Amino acid sequence: MTFVHVSIRASDLDRSIRFYEKHFGMKLASRRPIPQNNAEIAFLEGEGTGFRLELTWYKGQRRFDQAPYDDRLFDHLAFTVTAIDYLVAGMKREGVTVTDEPFDLGAGGSRIAFIEDPDGTLIELIEKR
Repeated sequence: MTFVHVSIRASDLDRSIRFYEKHFGMKLASRRPIPQNNAEIAFLEGEGTGFRLELTWYKGQRRFDQAPYDDRLFDHLAFTVTAIDYLVAGMKREGVTVTDEPFDLGAGGSRIAFIEDPDGTLIELIEKR
């Protein structure tokens, strides 16, 4: 068995594609309608990582809501980054929601922060030491 990808819902497919391309350097690999369930999907790839993120937009979706943190079934995506403080500062200037400012995980550990994508999906940023 092989793990293939992670899929998250998007309320606006174009906006979400731009977000992941701009802030994480992901590239759009494919995009297509899925008429069987009245949806459209887009696959983005992390360059050289083998990681694929599927964004799913349902045409008939009337309500889009992320559950409060305590009720999340899905917790977060995680990306390794460099210069986390600089990256987070730039994201804040562009209106990205930062839920946890960068902090150290103990002496010599990684430095992490959490942000949200345009639909409230939690994303962990990890700067390895």
